[in-house]
Amino acid sequence: MLNELGKKARIASRILAKLSQTEKNNALLAVADALVTNCDEIIKANAIDMEEATKNGMSPALLDRLKLTKQRLEDMAEGMKQVVSLEDPIGEVLSMKERPNGLLIGQKRVPMGVIGIIYESRPNVTVDAFALCFKTGNAVILRGGSDCIHSNIALIHVIKDALSSVGVTADAVSLIENTDREIAKQFMKLNQYVDLLIPRGGAGLIRTVVENATIPVIETGTGNCHIYVDKSADLEKAVSIIKNAKLQRLGVCNACESLVIHKDIAEAAIPLIADMLKENDCEIRGDESTRAISSYIVPATEEDYGTEYLAKIISAKVVDNIEQAIEHINNYSTGHSEAIITEDYENAQRFLAEIDSACVYVNASTRFTDGFMFGFGAEIGISTQKLHARGPMGLLALTSTKYIIYGNGQIRE
Repeated sequence: MLNELGKKARIASRILAKLSQTEKNNALLAVADALVTNCDEIIKANAIDMEEATKNGMSPALLDRLKLTKQRLEDMAEGMKQVVSLEDPIGEVLSMKERPNGLLIGQKRVPMGVIGIIYESRPNVTVDAFALCFKTGNAVILRGGSDCIHSNIALIHVIKDALSSVGVTADAVSLIENTDREIAKQFMKLNQYVDLLIPRGGAGLIRTVVENATIPVIETGTGNCHIYVDKSADLEKAVSIIKNAKLQRLGVCNACESLVIHKDIAEAAIPLIADMLKENDCEIRGDESTRAISSYIVPATEEDYGTEYLAKIISAKVVDNIEQAIEHINNYSTGHSEAIITEDYENAQRFLAEIDSACVYVNASTRFTDGFMFGFGAEIGISTQKLHARGPMGLLALTSTKYIIYGNGQIRE
């Protein structure tokens, strides 16, 4: 089964690589319209997944990730239309230089070929991954989790029908419907057909892919995201940003999980932050200094400072200076997104320079680490590694390059 999917995807990738920008955009617009037109069918399938997940005790945060509504499907369609509006990177000539022997040597942007995505209970990934891969001329093979299998089957059915309706190969996108973990491990070794593998999910899934894959992997890491409240912070701004970063959506990788607070502002800041979090039933696990200021805070363990909770829990620590804040964050961070709340320009610049994460913010919520928010239309994932792509991955992250050389009869002596 996997070999057949791989063969079809490889053939499809060669067809997609030759499509014009207009042909790709028209197909994406057809899929976007189909998602809205067929929303009742998709939501009905999603309801089966939601019922099963609820019976199996899935957390509220993960149930929120799984749930599809008419509004969310309309948002997915809008994200696809934004991808349409983006310039197609394929075919761009990045450079062209003449050598002393007269050869013209340049670099041209090309599709990766076949991209594999392994992900958990997030059916929106199905749509986003297809849109970005298709726009860049790549075929994509998807392997979602068992929790969202009915949703994914319905989405893929709609996408394939829409592609066929405009004369584009339906093999541009494939779904591995067998959710057995052994099949997933076999997929990780399908390097004769798949050029790049991207896992999206929790730490366990990403570790399994990295340890088992024979295909090149881009890691989309977990998000133990920090907010540092500097001694010069505007406290009204700080409370608002922390509330948004922690509580707007719990089950997302760009949610704030850890607070670091300068000692000079702790007496004023911690009660305000604690009251806001308490009002929203969010537990705070802090060090001795934070607990001395607020009785609402419970003791933190060493493990707490490195935990992505995806729940109404947050860690907190008081530090003596910005050096300690940066050291603490770099030590416990997963390399995703960190923010400083400060009115001090030099501290802001130092934080930007010394924090070793994919996205570093000054006076803004970490929730903006998102392909849609960055103007990419959608994202294939948020890379926390440093090779090839880092941060929200849009179109460029799904391309490679090749050298193109023009001569007029040169031979090497």
